[in-house]
Amino acid sequence: MTPSPQPPTEPTETVGHIGHPHAVPGPSARPSDGHSDGHSDPHSGGHGGGGSGGRPSDRSHDHGHGHSHGHGPAAPVSKHLRKVIAAVLIPFAAAVFVGMVVLWPGGAPGHERTGVGFDRQTQQGVVTALEQVDCKTVNAAQVPTTAAPSTPEGRQAQAEQTGECKKATVEVSTGPDKGRTFVEVVQPGAPRQLEDGQEVVVAYAPDAPRDLQYSVIDVNRKLPMALLAGIFAAAVVLVGRMRGLFALVALVVSFGVLTLFILPAILQGSNPLVVAVVGASAIMLIALYMCHGLTARTSVAVLGTLVSLLLIGLLGSGFIDWAFLSGNTDDNTGLIHGLYPDIDMSGLLLAGVIIGSLGVLDDVTVTQTSAVWELHHADPSMGPRALYRAAIRIGRDHIASVVNTLVLAYAGAALPLLLLFSIANSSMGSVANSELVAEEIVRTLVGSIGLVASVPVTTALAALVVSADRPGSPAGAPAAGPVRGRGRRRKR
Repeated sequence: MTPSPQPPTEPTETVGHIGHPHAVPGPSARPSDGHSDGHSDPHSGGHGGGGSGGRPSDRSHDHGHGHSHGHGPAAPVSKHLRKVIAAVLIPFAAAVFVGMVVLWPGGAPGHERTGVGFDRQTQQGVVTALEQVDCKTVNAAQVPTTAAPSTPEGRQAQAEQTGECKKATVEVSTGPDKGRTFVEVVQPGAPRQLEDGQEVVVAYAPDAPRDLQYSVIDVNRKLPMALLAGIFAAAVVLVGRMRGLFALVALVVSFGVLTLFILPAILQGSNPLVVAVVGASAIMLIALYMCHGLTARTSVAVLGTLVSLLLIGLLGSGFIDWAFLSGNTDDNTGLIHGLYPDIDMSGLLLAGVIIGSLGVLDDVTVTQTSAVWELHHADPSMGPRALYRAAIRIGRDHIASVVNTLVLAYAGAALPLLLLFSIANSSMGSVANSELVAEEIVRTLVGSIGLVASVPVTTALAALVVSADRPGSPAGAPAAGPVRGRGRRRKR
């Protein structure tokens, strides 16, 4: 090696080696490749940044090639593999688009408000004055005739007889009655206490007497929630940069599909399972390709996620029917069934299982696909079997953590219910047999089975695709000249 061409070669060498030291060609390959590239490829200087001799020029060309294919979200694939992946994904994406067009609801159907639960007219209000009063003077101290002093209800009622209540003056700040005030009495044992100047949510009952038309139902939490969302967005962009920004955009699009398509379509009477499958598929395609790019790596993750979603749908449908789960287990689902009796509540339960599993599935499939691609970059000589065995070891660790995450997430959401069963000294068998808990068990186990299955399925697909890949060579034709030299170096 002569010293004169060394300066232009080293910067290219350094760039080419970042994160991928395997791209360095062995010394034994350089003379042959130098001869081939130096005499057969007139464009080698354009890749490597120049060079006066055959061997240095080839080194620059080789490292320039390694840089272009060894970095970014995914390595390019051969034309044949691109055609195969497109032949599978394009019809699927077209079917999802047609499904959304056919099922598009055009908005939620209107109905007459019942004034029960969430189905109430609400406005915003603010507490303008607050004073302490004797509970007896505002008729708040009423002991139920059946409440014995030994019961919690009786003890609370007795405390209210001798305690002080809060008399809050609330002003309506939105709606046609803006500026109107009403009085809200807060008992000392109430779980929600009011403060002077606090913003609240008030319910409006037009059929009630004028003095009872407005009542406080909740506090206004918009400011802390918006601040927390801003901190989350800033953290994602600060750490993830452009990838994090695209993830936030995908999150907004996902909520848009959920609120503009999935929920209204179910309320319009469409089959909840069909709507959930179409909507979840649209979210999957938009989120994955927006966050990870239009690459073969992302396409393999999409295929693995699709297969896992189909498995979750089949298992969920079978076990929900077999266990006779109605999906109507609490006040909220009862209100939905009362307002829209044509909605299939068991189908709504299955739709929730599919949508709830999608987010974790995306994480698992993308991680496994990336693991296979990086293993192949580290050792291009690995075949599909070796790649699968190496990547599945990573997947087993992922399975253990993800399954535990799902179980704890559902347990945390149902913690008050589990406490009630614990207070009642109910056995584990009777707790699991109740429909309210059985729904969560089926939801957790079906989703976990889909997650576990996604690891070997996605790993196998990725190993087959990346092993069959021949970047830089025409599809179905053996490489010749300098291309053959580069292909030989990638295999080493």
